[in-house]
Amino acid sequence: MYLSRFLSIHALWVTVSSVMQPYPLVWGHYDVCKTQIYTEEGKVWDYMACQPESTDMTKYLKVKLDPPDITCGDPPETFCAMGNPYMCNNECDASTPELAHPPELMFDFEGRHPSTFWQSATWKEYPKPLQVNITLSWSKTIELTDNIVITFESGRPDQMILEKSLDYGRTWQPYQYYATDCLDAFHMDPKSVKDLSQHTVLEIICTEEYSTGYMTNSKIIHFEIKDRFAFFAGPWLRNMASLYGQLDTTKKLRDFFTVTDLRIRLLRPAVGEIFVDELHLARYFYAISDIKVHGRCKCNLHATVCVYDNSKLTCECEHNTTGPDCGKCKKNYQGRPWSPGSYLPIPKGTANTCIPSISSIGTPPKFNRIWPNISSLEVSNPKQANVCDNELLHCQNGGTCHNNVRCLCPAAYTGILCEKLRCEEAGSCGSDSGQGAAPRGSPALLLLTALLGTASPLVF
Repeated sequence: MYLSRFLSIHALWVTVSSVMQPYPLVWGHYDVCKTQIYTEEGKVWDYMACQPESTDMTKYLKVKLDPPDITCGDPPETFCAMGNPYMCNNECDASTPELAHPPELMFDFEGRHPSTFWQSATWKEYPKPLQVNITLSWSKTIELTDNIVITFESGRPDQMILEKSLDYGRTWQPYQYYATDCLDAFHMDPKSVKDLSQHTVLEIICTEEYSTGYMTNSKIIHFEIKDRFAFFAGPWLRNMASLYGQLDTTKKLRDFFTVTDLRIRLLRPAVGEIFVDELHLARYFYAISDIKVHGRCKCNLHATVCVYDNSKLTCECEHNTTGPDCGKCKKNYQGRPWSPGSYLPIPKGTANTCIPSISSIGTPPKFNRIWPNISSLEVSNPKQANVCDNELLHCQNGGTCHNNVRCLCPAAYTGILCEKLRCEEAGSCGSDSGQGAAPRGSPALLLLTALLGTASPLVF
């Protein structure tokens, strides 16, 4: 009985899967830069947009504290316990490994107990402000793909600012303000990400959601990347095509999720009451056990690999591009202006490869690729109009523009811009021809939706 039921479910799943092929559950990860295809002119490369996988970027950062001597332990000092602010017999001593709390402990593996953490000196110089800047630098442009998460081992600060830089720390812009009282601290009305929308997603807000003082069960502060993605991709990030389209066409949105550096500005420690207890200043300090930053190297959709060598991140560029971010065309490949790749059309995107310069076509440079037929580059008449491009003359129905001279069409389509169904030329476009996409409201699609209704969110 159970075997029969299993076989029935398996057969049903196979049927649904075959119908659902045009509707992938996960939109393209863009993990391939090129594939070989066969055309009338022989074997050529089919280029597509590509990017490195998202990963834990804290493995590649450098951390800097300001003031540089703010870490506790030199000289040794006592501080109050996290759970009991009046039990002040804990010691921080930089010369004893078991009692030291250096900055690198914010990024170590947190799989053991007790937690390891960085800790500042206590507020012994009150009323002088106890303020710390923690700067995270990558010396490389990165794109954030998940929430920034900061875990405190002290109370979460009463006032904090998260900042970003796009120019390697020369200038800074606020990402988000955090306070127990936004109006008093920063003259801003309190908001949360839920108060934003597609039209206000770039607004810099102050939130009181993560500043609850000395509560032992409230240690985490978020900067919500995925919640902002969800304004375009839906609550479970299933409509990534919509998000990719916005990132393609809106530079401000793309730049919002792009950084070279992050800076955590700790402005006031967790006090927990209205007034500071001047008799127990050892209870006021900052302590951070973990910082999570997930993202990928920005390679302008021209690379799938980002190499970490000699303490430096560098894209391994494809598409005849070069530079730390694949931000320019290689020498002898400047036949048209450099352009970043495009996420669209889903799922392969558009590579926007750099093409050979006219002066270099006579003797093709040696490189580890298949050299396309030179006659197909149409360089004998440089004034000849493009058949297709990535601005006005788009290849349709998923076709790919090949060197601006022809569209490489999917099997089911033909025409100069892939605008025609092949079956139309043969007069066989009947309802049973099998060409064309499955209807959105098909029973199979509805069934798969029901089967996967409890599926977990997409990992971006």
